Amino acid sequence: MTAVAADALEGSRHPGRWWHALDDGRIQCDLCPRDCKLHEGQRGACFVRARVDNAMVLTTYGRSSGFCIDPVEKKPLNHFLPGSAVLSFGTAGCNLACKFCQNWDISKSRDMDRLMDEASPEAIANAAARSGCRSVAFTYNDPVIFAEYAMDVADACRAQGILTVAVTAGYISPEPRREFYAKMDAANVDLKGFTDEFYVKLTGSKLAPVLDTLVYLKHHTDVWFEITTLLIPGKNDSPEEVRAECRWIMAELGPDVPLHFTAFHPDFKMTDLPPTPAATLTRARNIAIEEGLRYVYTGNVHDREGGTTFCPSCRTALIERDWHRIDACRLTADGRCPECATQIPGRFVAFEAASQFGRRRIPVRLRA
Repeated sequence: MTAVAADALEGSRHPGRWWHALDDGRIQCDLCPRDCKLHEGQRGACFVRARVDNAMVLTTYGRSSGFCIDPVEKKPLNHFLPGSAVLSFGTAGCNLACKFCQNWDISKSRDMDRLMDEASPEAIANAAARSGCRSVAFTYNDPVIFAEYAMDVADACRAQGILTVAVTAGYISPEPRREFYAKMDAANVDLKGFTDEFYVKLTGSKLAPVLDTLVYLKHHTDVWFEITTLLIPGKNDSPEEVRAECRWIMAELGPDVPLHFTAFHPDFKMTDLPPTPAATLTRARNIAIEEGLRYVYTGNVHDREGGTTFCPSCRTALIERDWHRIDACRLTADGRCPECATQIPGRFVAFEAASQFGRRRIPVRLRA
């Protein structure tokens, strides 16, 4: 992978991990499958990892593009502490190059001055505790590229009984993947399409490493994870591609991993396409259910049925959602259907309607 041209290397210079020296004098970043090879002063494709004094540094450690308190359903996670508040933040940069990125002003930022909020891992954990958040989410851009920071925050949160969530594209190499997810409690992984052509042309990456991450999460960790696929008209929304994705999930991950189909809106470098029709999401959801997946949701559209968790045994509506608000929750405290006692997979706690966070989004300012 060709590195970004040398620049003034603004930002912090926290020691980076997962790299090695090459015989030709360059160093190679081993964090993700891009394998960026850097001369002195160069940045990787993600923009935030750089070579300084013959070593890798992370230039965004301790700096964020902003903190907000969100409903956990917005991540989206429907089987992880439903109704709870999550303290969300990201940094800058990304190791993918999605032409349809819907957070491109953050993920594609090259301006370190955007990173206005500074916070130590302990300060973030303290802020989450003070705010009544049950978890902290690394989101807006991909936490893989600021893994050292995210992992330190996860340690600080764990010390206070606060869980952590990675919202990620899953594009990470095996060794850092093992260390990174050992710190995480939950994840939402963007499975952006189901052909290598889509990944190469529209994201500048490859499909196989993402599938490897999903298999790893399912079979080698206790991380609760859900999958999101943004359906883009004419690009990855054909019934054939949706069905192939669902069949792979069923065969490799099983029927109980929640799958979210969400609607695209024109943004970044793909403003010439129309928004995804609600009917496309409904069709995809029906295909997934036909293929045996038990928990399939629609997002970015108003669809009460597509937002509701149903018991796979008796079809009782267990968690009824309206966008990010829960209108009814009939699960027992241990996550069972009250009608037939079927155990619903997830991480559940006793739900109290009066205390749910709801649709709000509250900006928060932190200081170290």
